[in-house]
Amino acid sequence: MIDMIEKEDPVISEEEAAQYDRQIRLWGLDAQKRLRGSRVLLAGLGGLGAEVAKNLILAGVKALTLLDHEQVTEESCRAQFLVPVTAQGQNRAQASLERGQNLNPMVEVHADPDRIEDKPDDFFLQFDAVCLTGCSRDLMVRVDQLCSKHNIKVFCGDVYGYYGYKIFVWAARGGGKKKRRGEVRALEKLKVVKPTGNSNDGPEAKKAKVDPNETTMVKKMASFCTLKEALEVDWSTEKAKAGMKRTPVDYFMLHVLLKFRTDKGRDPDPQSFPEDSELLRQIRDDVLEALAVSSDLLNEDFISYCFSEMSPVCAVVGGVLGQEVVKALSQRDAPHRNFFFFDGRKGNGVVDYFGPN
Repeated sequence: MIDMIEKEDPVISEEEAAQYDRQIRLWGLDAQKRLRGSRVLLAGLGGLGAEVAKNLILAGVKALTLLDHEQVTEESCRAQFLVPVTAQGQNRAQASLERGQNLNPMVEVHADPDRIEDKPDDFFLQFDAVCLTGCSRDLMVRVDQLCSKHNIKVFCGDVYGYYGYKIFVWAARGGGKKKRRGEVRALEKLKVVKPTGNSNDGPEAKKAKVDPNETTMVKKMASFCTLKEALEVDWSTEKAKAGMKRTPVDYFMLHVLLKFRTDKGRDPDPQSFPEDSELLRQIRDDVLEALAVSSDLLNEDFISYCFSEMSPVCAVVGGVLGQEVVKALSQRDAPHRNFFFFDGRKGNGVVDYFGPN
């Protein structure tokens, strides 16, 4: 069993206690202290990245680094509320810094205009959690494999038009060469059961006093697989085929959209709607064939609804993604295991697990 790295609890000042009073009442002082001692890297300052940044800053992490090499465009201003409309042409991370910092002066907010692909491995080791948005599949796998060796939690998320997803992957390594899947420690409420009146388990004076309304916290462990394992499910097995009807089609849509990003170096662009729509159809057929699943599984209706970032979808997925980072860092509750998909057309989300089992 792999436990989380223990750190010296940071001190919560009176000013911070007043600032985070409602949160402390919700998840407790110890959870807030763990948040207060956590450093987070957020890559990608699009509409989703802005929502995640807002949620983490308001939650009260110790430090948040905003990493993005892209420039502010007219389209990015539509879903990205941290950049002023007058900042077009500026770096997105730097343009987001002032408004982000103003959300909570107690959090250290930094802007980094470099390309994440150019960052050396050592750069990622200074953080307790890494949140990747707008990144290629290869980069996400690379960062996950690196962070898994150092007990650093990795979150991935994106919004494509009406659709959004979130993945939490954390596979910590144990000693020696054998790899063990990561486990997150979390606290869970446990209702104390009042003993029955005819209980005969000892003298009356030695019985513990139990409040039937009392709630205690117990430690639970949740296991997670690597991102590579989560994305490389073998759908040719009988077990996988049997569960196909219960599998959200969003999982296969994610494969198509990530393949588009890998091939084109960008996401579907409304300015190139006819060309990109045709390419998405071709990629859908190729991806589903490679996964050994029927092309009828993913209806091509999704193609018309996966362009640009929709602000409401960014708000929903960014809220869930920020919440999951907070849960993992504070150890207050176990994060979703391991995918969350949101369909803005239907207005609903679903949590599902994908991995080697």
